[in-house]
Amino acid sequence: MFNKLQYISQGDTVKEQLYNIHQALDNGCDWIQMRFKNQDSKKSFALGEAVHFLCEEYLANFIVNDNVHLAEQIAADGVHLGLTDMSIQEARSILGKTKIIGATANTLENVINHIQNECDYIGLGPFQFTKTKDNLSPILGLDGYHSIIQNLNEIQKETPIYAIGGITLEDVESLMETGIHGIAVSGIITNSDQKRKIITQLNENLYSNVII
Repeated sequence: MFNKLQYISQGDTVKEQLYNIHQALDNGCDWIQMRFKNQDSKKSFALGEAVHFLCEEYLANFIVNDNVHLAEQIAADGVHLGLTDMSIQEARSILGKTKIIGATANTLENVINHIQNECDYIGLGPFQFTKTKDNLSPILGLDGYHSIIQNLNEIQKETPIYAIGGITLEDVESLMETGIHGIAVSGIITNSDQKRKIITQLNENLYSNVII
């Protein structure tokens, strides 16, 4: 079963990214999604290789955001595809059956389409406004998650769905009650000066709630 907590990396430079990822790993995260947008290939490759080494050391899952070819080059555990990125089928043909392929969704139609295309997990959002990502899709809120989850059949619900977008510690319990599998967060960990405490609290809230 996939971890319930995903950390999406932040940082404008390789150095900042590595520091933030290392801090997340060292304080208890075991799922890293490397998000390093609009960078040249040499910097992305250098960061990817370094993060791969760190994730192996910490026995953490390592997912590359958007860049399927980079994920293949550095033998990452998988890739996360945005709504306008490469198709799941094409990514699967490049990475093979054993790699993890996640996909972003904003609507019930997106979710069902991704499941039919056999993605391994879905990042559904945004939950609420976040400064982390430009060009946000429409905000879902709790009602949006409830509606989408309730409209899935039992087989479709077997695909793990993660809430994403501006999530705080106080949001976790109510989000888990909608039936999602877990959460993907960034700023709440990156910007915390008590990373071990916040990661521990997030995990406690994620794993103490019964999914309905």
